[in-house]
Amino acid sequence: MYDCRGDVDRVPELLARVEREDDATAWDELGYRLVLEHDLVFPASFAALPRLVRLASRSARARALAGTILRRSAGNHGCDDLLAGCAGAIAAFREVLDRHLRSRPDDYFATFRDRLAVEEQYHWSAVLGDFSDDFYQVACPHCAAAVTIAIGDYGRYSAIRDWHLGDVDRRRLRPASPEDLSGVGRWMHETARRDGQAVLADGIAHLFGRAACPRCGSIFNIADEYAASNRPVMW
Repeated sequence: MYDCRGDVDRVPELLARVEREDDATAWDELGYRLVLEHDLVFPASFAALPRLVRLASRSARARALAGTILRRSAGNHGCDDLLAGCAGAIAAFREVLDRHLRSRPDDYFATFRDRLAVEEQYHWSAVLGDFSDDFYQVACPHCAAAVTIAIGDYGRYSAIRDWHLGDVDRRRLRPASPEDLSGVGRWMHETARRDGQAVLADGIAHLFGRAACPRCGSIFNIADEYAASNRPVMW
């Protein structure tokens, strides 16, 4: 169960340290041994996951590190058997995250993205913004025009982005009504509303709503087109 440096004994030592006490130095080293730059994870990452989950209800650093590992688990890590063996820990982590979300914590949005990863919604976990300054680029399914979708404090619109003029020919987005949502969009919206996250819930309604193409005027579902164009290939 090697880590990013090829070591097989260091991660268990570090886990034992953080289980005894909240050792910031040990947590820092665990972080870079289990999740390397460029989002790489290793056998030790999944081997450590059950112990991190057991700490997650009382340790923000354990919760964040476990979430980071799960968000990276869609990549080409070659550890699918180890990930499958973590099913029990992942189920327990789902409960930990749900309880934390219901408490409306300061790190709500980061926890929300980790919760999406638990449900294997890796794409939305990676790209979802907090709708303060969000832009999504999609191709119109009818005329293939490059359409910019803006959802933020400055407006909620579709537009054609011009290098010199900015977003031109803006069209107001058409948010989905709660009863029309389904699948992951419905879960995201209902969870945000349950927890009093009005801005997040409104942004999700717009993201899973419809937009008009400024070029040809056709109407399309934003989330469907964005996911079809940008969802990474699963290994």
